[in-house]
Amino acid sequence: MTDDTDAVAVIFGEVLFDCFPDGNSVLGGAPFNVAWHLQAFGLSPIVISSIGDDELGKKVKSAMLDWNMSTTGLQLDPLHPTGSVDIEFNNGEPQYTIVEHRAYDYIDAQLLPSLPQIRLLYHGSLALRNQASRQALSKLKQHHSDTVFMDVNLRDPWWQKKFVLELADDADWVKLNEDELTQLGSGAGDYEAQARDFLKAHNLKGLVVTLGASGAIAITDDGGHAEVAPAQTLDVVDTVGAGDAFTSVLILGITHQWPLEQTMQRAQQFASLMVAQQGATVHDQGFYQTMIADWRL
Repeated sequence: MTDDTDAVAVIFGEVLFDCFPDGNSVLGGAPFNVAWHLQAFGLSPIVISSIGDDELGKKVKSAMLDWNMSTTGLQLDPLHPTGSVDIEFNNGEPQYTIVEHRAYDYIDAQLLPSLPQIRLLYHGSLALRNQASRQALSKLKQHHSDTVFMDVNLRDPWWQKKFVLELADDADWVKLNEDELTQLGSGAGDYEAQARDFLKAHNLKGLVVTLGASGAIAITDDGGHAEVAPAQTLDVVDTVGAGDAFTSVLILGITHQWPLEQTMQRAQQFASLMVAQQGATVHDQGFYQTMIADWRL
């Protein structure tokens, strides 16, 4: 990988199809969802992932090209199928069945594209369940990155606490939900106290904790603090991808150096719009236009 004066945002991890009980399949995967929104908002990220040599893989690449996304970091795996997840709902909350040995488990460090300086490197934790993808991320991290943003995604049995905490040590920003904070944090005090302990323990610049229907909080190492909550009258179709929508705007805020409170308010605004959609991606560019205009992107 070579250096260049043009820094980029790099999104690393799984691309897959969310398969719903009604038979619909929607393109997703947390990193892919984040990249999809960032593309719509004008950030033009590079997606580092892998697809199978199959029909679902062809759909992924076609969708990316239709959305004007770069496919330079999209690898083709002849041995493993494109990722898929079966989704069921329990009291309105999505439950996921994640199949192993998918193409995104085998992102190849030797096939990484040449990249300019990485302005922001985003990754989750799910795609790192396999050693091959871990090595690929490690190689990316060796290439200079201004900011590493880790989006915790604990899916049993595909995670180990020690490894996830090591990833947090390598990150500048971490986003997780309240349950994940409970599983990974100190367990001392309320969630805000635990968040401050986590921020300090891992020497982070910023930490965001999502609280479901209660919204989210963010804290930073310079004493910054912000809280947001969704409107009480949301039109909820499903909550799949709401967190990814939230994350995409957090990344926009970090990249454009928006104030923390403004970043959180905008992230909540966008997440609230996304829960009115089925699935985690929207294929209508017009969906984003009001925010693009209001945020002057």
